[in-house]
Amino acid sequence: MALTDTEIRRSKPGAAPYKLSDGHGLYLLVKPNGGRLWRWKYRFDGKEKLMALGTYPELSLADARERHAMARKQLVNGIDPMGERKAEKTAVIVATEHTFNKIAEQWLEHWRGNKSTRHSETTRNRLKANVYPILGERPIAEVEPMELVRLAKDIEARGASDMAKRILQIVGMVCRYAVAHGYAKRNPAAEIRPSDILKPTRKQNMARIDAKELPALLRAIEVYEGRQLTRLAIKLMALTFVRTSELIGARWEEFDFDARRWSIPAARMKMKTPHIVPLSSQTIEVLELLQTISGSGALVFPGEQYANKPMSNMTILKALERMGYKGRMTGHGFRGLASTILHEQGYNHDHIELQLAHAPRNEVSAAYNHALYLEPRTRMMQDWADFLEQTRRGGKVLPFRSTAA
Repeated sequence: MALTDTEIRRSKPGAAPYKLSDGHGLYLLVKPNGGRLWRWKYRFDGKEKLMALGTYPELSLADARERHAMARKQLVNGIDPMGERKAEKTAVIVATEHTFNKIAEQWLEHWRGNKSTRHSETTRNRLKANVYPILGERPIAEVEPMELVRLAKDIEARGASDMAKRILQIVGMVCRYAVAHGYAKRNPAAEIRPSDILKPTRKQNMARIDAKELPALLRAIEVYEGRQLTRLAIKLMALTFVRTSELIGARWEEFDFDARRWSIPAARMKMKTPHIVPLSSQTIEVLELLQTISGSGALVFPGEQYANKPMSNMTILKALERMGYKGRMTGHGFRGLASTILHEQGYNHDHIELQLAHAPRNEVSAAYNHALYLEPRTRMMQDWADFLEQTRRGGKVLPFRSTAA
C-alpha cells in the first residue's frame, strides 16, 4: 500500500533502521537517530542500484514521488538516473572551474611565450579592465555571441572603438584556445565580425611633419629644455628611425661600439627576429653622451622613478607636444620621414625596408636576414645622419646623393 503523510508522521525510530515502502522501489528509511531518508531501489543494466532522493520533511511525500516519477521515466528511456545526476553535478563543477577568467589566464601563459613582457601585461590589463568584470565568472562554454556584441558596443560607447576591436580579437583567441583544449565546443567570437556591430572608423596614419618642416624640428630638438635623457632619446630616434618600443627598451649590452652596430634581440622586435642598426658617427656621439647619464645601469633610457624600468612610451610624444608639434609629429613619424626621403634620394627599396624592419621574414631566412645588405645599409645610415646634421645647420632640407647604391 502507498504511504500517507499521517503514517510518516506517526513513525517512530527503532533500535534498528526500517523501511516504509511507497511502491515501485521507493521507500522512506527511518534511522534509529530519527533521521528519515528517501531512497529508491532499481535495476539498470542488470545491476541493482540505490538512489538517494532527499530527506524528510525537507522533501515531502509529494515531492519525493515527483522525483521518483522523473527518475523512473529516465529509466524507461534507457538512461541511468544516478549516472545522469552524477554527470550534471560534474558539469556544474566543470563550469565553475572553467570560467572565462580562469581559461583566459591559462591562455595568457600559453600565448605570452614569444611576446614581450610589456605586450603580454598590456593584454592582461585589457582583459582585467574590459572583460573580466562582465564575463569573468561566466563558464566559458556558455558564453554567447550576443554577450560579446554587448561587450564590444559598451566599449565603443565609451569612445574607444579601437579598443572594442582589440577586445573582440583577444576574446576570440581565448575562446579558440578553450575549444582546442576541450573547455568549450564553439568559439562565439568566430560568429561575429567587428564590422557587423561596430561603426566604421577612418584609418589615420601616424602624424608626421612634411620634409620641409624638418629643419625647424631638428633645431627644436637641439634646444629642448626638458629632461636631457628625453632630448637624446629623440635625437637617437631621428638618427636610427627604430620603433618607440625598440628605442626605450634599449640595453647597453646590445651596443658594439667597435663594430659600430646596435643589435636588437628578437624578443624586443615586432617581427620577432634580430635586427641590426648600423651606428653612424653622429649616433655614436649621442650614445657617448647617454653613457654619462645612464651608463652605470643596464637600460639606456631608464624611467624617472624606477631605474630598472624603461621610460614611458609616451615620453617622446609628450616632449614633441611641448615643442609645439602636438598632432603634427610622433616618434613613429621619424620612420615615415626617413622612408620618404631615402626613397626620394634613390636608395634601394629593399635596403630601406630591411632597415625599417619591414622586410618579410620566414623560418628559413630569420636566422640571417637581419644581417642582409649590411654594408650598403651602413653607408645609407651614415648618409642619413650627415643629411640630418647638414639640414639642421643649414636651416633647410639639403639634397644629398646616395652612396649606398
